Amino acid sequence: MNRLILSIESSCDDSSIAITDVDTLELIYHKKISQELEHSVYGGVVPELASRLHAEALPKILSECEEWFSKLVAIAVTSTPGLAVTLIEGVMMAKALSIALDIPLIGVNHLKGHIYSLFIEKETVFPLTTLLVSGGHTQVIEVKSLDEMEVVASSMDDSFGESFDKVAKMMGLGYPGGPLIEKLAHDGDRTKYNFTIPLSQSPKIAFSYSGLKNAVRLAVEKGSESDHKDIAASFEHIASAHITQKLKKYFKKVKPINFAIVGGASANLYLRTQIEELIKPHNSKLFLSELKYCSDNAAMIGRVAVDMYHKKQFTPLDELTSSSRSPL
Repeated sequence: MNRLILSIESSCDDSSIAITDVDTLELIYHKKISQELEHSVYGGVVPELASRLHAEALPKILSECEEWFSKLVAIAVTSTPGLAVTLIEGVMMAKALSIALDIPLIGVNHLKGHIYSLFIEKETVFPLTTLLVSGGHTQVIEVKSLDEMEVVASSMDDSFGESFDKVAKMMGLGYPGGPLIEKLAHDGDRTKYNFTIPLSQSPKIAFSYSGLKNAVRLAVEKGSESDHKDIAASFEHIASAHITQKLKKYFKKVKPINFAIVGGASANLYLRTQIEELIKPHNSKLFLSELKYCSDNAAMIGRVAVDMYHKKQFTPLDELTSSSRSPL
């Protein structure tokens, strides 16, 4: 008999539910409803609107999963980090299902989910030096196992993905900004604007995008719309060069055996090509999530939950809460 886990993701603006086979890792069901269209008119995610949209979308998706209810052995849900008002929508649904079906709960860290997006329908591979780039995070994480993950570098201000969103907003392109800037940059001159690489003279392994973002703002204000593709291309180049420069310094201390890029912004193809070139001399194996699993999704939450289920890492009903911030 199949043993299945139903997983729920509602950490930001994607409503998603998945069902994963505990024994085979097969992804039995996966659906995601994006809120990008609703938030685009505001130039970013509006938390209260996102919460209301989750309240509408999650029950609709869940109604398609009833045929598997009898085979469920656990309910998994993203509990942290994320937007508190949206996380709670998934958490309350998870609690209700746990009570109704009399099966245990598994609260999953969203960042672990992004790391496990590499292993949807696959076995895990550790140790893993991981670059996590998203709208909320820019981190380097040393991953030894499910329970041994250490953040060794992070952003001091804006994240890689957030800076793309803000630059897109400066140009009036809409939301989400990452794909829009990437598309615009494709036909631009990456050397046209000589933006300074952040923290280039600092030995510290950390990231910062506030200064670069401000330099881009000045270029946008001085230029015209015809300059946008060159500004976008130059920005994307420097934003990626900042990451590769810091990783190069880090690799002098720590030689990566396996290296991975995860998170919503890991879908950026220019960044991927730059990282591929960077790790070649180290003979590291590069792990990349499938593009459809880079952004927030319940399939990655379910994959983490499988490993937690095997370790009996269940979350008591009264201890499952939503939190906007949480360490790995």
